[in-house]
Amino acid sequence: MRLVVGRIGRAHGIRGDVAVDVRTDDPDARFSEGAVLHTDPASVGPLTIASIRRHSGRLLVRFKGMADRDAAEALRGTTLLVDSEDIAPLDDPDEFHDHELIGLTAVTTDGETVGRIDDVLHHAQDVLVITAEAGHEVLVPFVAALVPEVDVAAGRLTLDPPPGLLDLQITD
Repeated sequence: MRLVVGRIGRAHGIRGDVAVDVRTDDPDARFSEGAVLHTDPASVGPLTIASIRRHSGRLLVRFKGMADRDAAEALRGTTLLVDSEDIAPLDDPDEFHDHELIGLTAVTTDGETVGRIDDVLHHAQDVLVITAEAGHEVLVPFVAALVPEVDVAAGRLTLDPPPGLLDLQITD
């Protein structure tokens, strides 16, 4: 699975630098000299970082082979991606990257299959978006009281929902 880490903005200066809208929690690890990033559209990349610097609170990046403003401007709007396999697991066994949770099967403590984790929303509280087997979405707060077990290796997550939580459906 490929994960978005940034989006290329406008060119900066005449030497091929571009402003990057950072979309990762660890920009120092993702944006370092020599790092290779996949792109969307794929025809533009992969891109190898030649240099990075900060200017007025923005990250400026120069990619190998982009020697002037015109080449840099042609990259505008390109999404920068990394492979999820290249991201190290978190040290805390109770914390997970979104890509580790997406795709897991959600089951109740009784063993009943609820559905598949399709997204993780980050608001005041992290919320799992589960597509139930019946086709509707179920939103479950990602807290230990409701999600007592996450087994990424086994591909499942256990829910201990209060009565009615899994019965709630949003209708248009």
